[in-house]
Amino acid sequence: MSVAGTSTGPEGRDTRGAPASSCGAGGLDPDQLPDGLVVADERGRVVGFNAAAERITAVPAADALGQPLEKALPLEDLEGRRWWQLTDPYGGLSTRTRQPERNLLLPGGREVLVTARYVRTAPLGPVHRLIICLRDTEARRRTERSHAELIATVAHELRSPLTSVKGFTATLLAKWERFTDDQKRLMLETVDADADRVTRLIAELLDISRIDSGRLEVRRQPVDIGAAVSRHIQAYVAAGQSAGRFLLRIEQPLPDLWADPDKIDQVLSNLLENAVRHGEGTVTIDITPTASPREGEEAGTSVTVSDEGPGIPEESMNRVFTRFWRGSKRGGTGLGLYIVKGIVEAHGGTITVGRARGGGAEFRFTLPVSAPAYLA
Repeated sequence: MSVAGTSTGPEGRDTRGAPASSCGAGGLDPDQLPDGLVVADERGRVVGFNAAAERITAVPAADALGQPLEKALPLEDLEGRRWWQLTDPYGGLSTRTRQPERNLLLPGGREVLVTARYVRTAPLGPVHRLIICLRDTEARRRTERSHAELIATVAHELRSPLTSVKGFTATLLAKWERFTDDQKRLMLETVDADADRVTRLIAELLDISRIDSGRLEVRRQPVDIGAAVSRHIQAYVAAGQSAGRFLLRIEQPLPDLWADPDKIDQVLSNLLENAVRHGEGTVTIDITPTASPREGEEAGTSVTVSDEGPGIPEESMNRVFTRFWRGSKRGGTGLGLYIVKGIVEAHGGTITVGRARGGGAEFRFTLPVSAPAYLA
């Protein structure tokens, strides 16, 4: 950290009693902090300006050091008022010890989050040091944009089935006697399918909430992963897919797998649906024993789902498991693979995406065999 006119003594404190580092730095070099750190002395002149402060403000430390605080860091509130004149840190109430975080503007309109701490020589004495922390708002903006996009996506996905449900039920209630039994059945089947669609969307939202908050519960039971994949294949065949489109290969012996069967079904459903809907040719599912992805366990089970379609562009590989990624074909919420990754990781496993030998997409997830807590 660039410092003007100070020297440090034992335990990381400068010789005039102010902490040599702040913003949670402890004994670290302030230049290693991710947040900006600016320190002003008892006269309001800048005596400390770390590397992050340079990056956030675009002001070189050499230009800031020794300058009055209001000149080196000319902050304004969102109404255009000069912040240091408004708060008067050196002449305000002597009981103040800190300034809560708030959004302020740098020259040019760039928004930053600012907190301040008042270091006094005595509890009600004059300010000896003013320590300011600066944080870039870009990460918060990304989170807010993500939340806004999630709301917009959910609203769009809900509108279509709910419009259908409302339309058919209103029509049936108003003109029940005019329709034949076959027409009534068709409309009720459509309502039923759209209600299922809404239910799935709500379930996805709940999963995302639990994944983001780290509260996704895994109820481990013995799982026959081969039988689970077979059930999904049979469901696709019953729905009209050719049985020859699927190739299931299981390498024996497989270790006993303890996992949450419902959540593993959700993972398999998403991966197979992607392969069937977006891929081409044969969908191959390989189940093999492998090393556990979790330290301290030897055995694991790996499942690979691949197709012979166009695959995923190389530049998109690192975005496949992010929210709202939909690939080249639109449709759906784009949340499925994000949830898949969260479920696999909640089991202590890993998931990767790559290119299959036939040129299509290849998803591979590996789970530790694990065991319920009462058997561990």
